[in-house]
Amino acid sequence: MQTIVIKDNDLSYAVDVLKNGGLVGVPTETVYGLAGNGLDEKAVSMIYQVKGRPEVKPLSLLVADIKAASAVCSDIPEAAKKLADAFWPGPLTIVLPCRDTVPAIVTAGGSTIGVRCPDHPKTLELLRLAGVPAACPSANISDMPSPKNAGDVLDYFDGLIACVIDGGVCTLGVESTIVSLVDKPYKILRQGALPEEEIKRVLMFER
Repeated sequence: MQTIVIKDNDLSYAVDVLKNGGLVGVPTETVYGLAGNGLDEKAVSMIYQVKGRPEVKPLSLLVADIKAASAVCSDIPEAAKKLADAFWPGPLTIVLPCRDTVPAIVTAGGSTIGVRCPDHPKTLELLRLAGVPAACPSANISDMPSPKNAGDVLDYFDGLIACVIDGGVCTLGVESTIVSLVDKPYKILRQGALPEEEIKRVLMFER
């Protein structure tokens, strides 16, 4: 397989790849991700295989906006809407109850799903055009450094994935912060690019 690097704004090839079960390296403001159709069990299985990621570790989904999140989350509480309004697109993954339309392989058999709206115009456009959420861990071999440009992704997966969208160097270079809103009080599951103080500011009456 030849891995195509997409440098212009024509994302039609990447859209076809995503919709038809292939894998796409995508830029975000945090790190580059390895995206596959989050509703396609075979595509998600391929992500685990290519990364060497244990299937007991769940994946999060990239979505275009909070409306798209409602298609994969069974409940969108007011706290989630406040966080999305404040920080999406941006480096915040919100964990919520999952709909049964999401394959169990994505959640590692769990009942929750992490969703994030990435702050990069090309990846947002890809999600909008494809019309599906993207299962999207970082585009690296598990336990290796996270990629911050398209060349890094090629170093890991050249010949193993269909294409990489070149969106330049990631502006943050640090993974997203993960917050769970499944129970109260909310819980920070991973401290990343968004400081917890910012989350507290928005959810000060939610704890």
